[in-house]
Amino acid sequence: MYSGTIVPLITPLAETGAVSEQSVQRLIDSIRHQVTGLMPTLSSGEGWKLSEQQWHDMVSYTVRHSAGLPVLAGIQLPTTEQVIARAETAVSLGVAAIAVTTPFAPGLAQEEIYSHYRALRAAVPIPLFIYNEEALSGNQIALDTLLRICRLPGVVGIKESSGSAEFTRKLVAADLGIPVFEGWENLLHEVPGVAGFVGPLANLEPGLCNDMLAAPSMERQKAIDAACERYGLFRDDWYRSVKKELCRRRVIDTDATVEDAR
Repeated sequence: MYSGTIVPLITPLAETGAVSEQSVQRLIDSIRHQVTGLMPTLSSGEGWKLSEQQWHDMVSYTVRHSAGLPVLAGIQLPTTEQVIARAETAVSLGVAAIAVTTPFAPGLAQEEIYSHYRALRAAVPIPLFIYNEEALSGNQIALDTLLRICRLPGVVGIKESSGSAEFTRKLVAADLGIPVFEGWENLLHEVPGVAGFVGPLANLEPGLCNDMLAAPSMERQKAIDAACERYGLFRDDWYRSVKKELCRRRVIDTDATVEDAR
């Protein structure tokens, strides 16, 4: 059962665009004693922008330097067929689980969303984290649909990034035995009962995230909000801001993003 702070790793790149294995190792070393899992190639890792080689290398290096932490590989691709193919690669790389959005097709019917996850579970024998978001896929998973998906075998967690504290509270209250992780730093104080947190701040301040989970308070929420403002985490290109700070700290070698390397 997953809990605590899981870090959605940024993807450290060299100026050439290749994933920097040394930077991946230093990043993991800088936070590994304060997190419970590593989630590469999700949104904070520019997962939807990575080439197949970049995705492969980032996941491979994360597994290699995980120091015993579970690796939950993000897969952000437009179609169910593409996700299944990528999931098969993830299995071969030795990840513990995958984290997956809905297909990239705004306006999908809820039954189509359910069928996407059911097909994935049937095709690939690896545990699944549901990533509930709208910014990338264009879809929101309805509560009833999400509860149905959670009843599929092998669903081990939800990254709940709907942006609605009310929705998250309803999901927690359903008590399906599936851990729910808040995906927005600014909502942590409003969602008592979540199993943990998955958000970009964990790349920089995992201890602050842990403190909030252990003893939620408005004072700690204000400290988290201030950190998010300081590091630019509420920007549309928040991953760029995280990279700039990690580069300033000399944890990673460059603050290059996928766009920069093209």
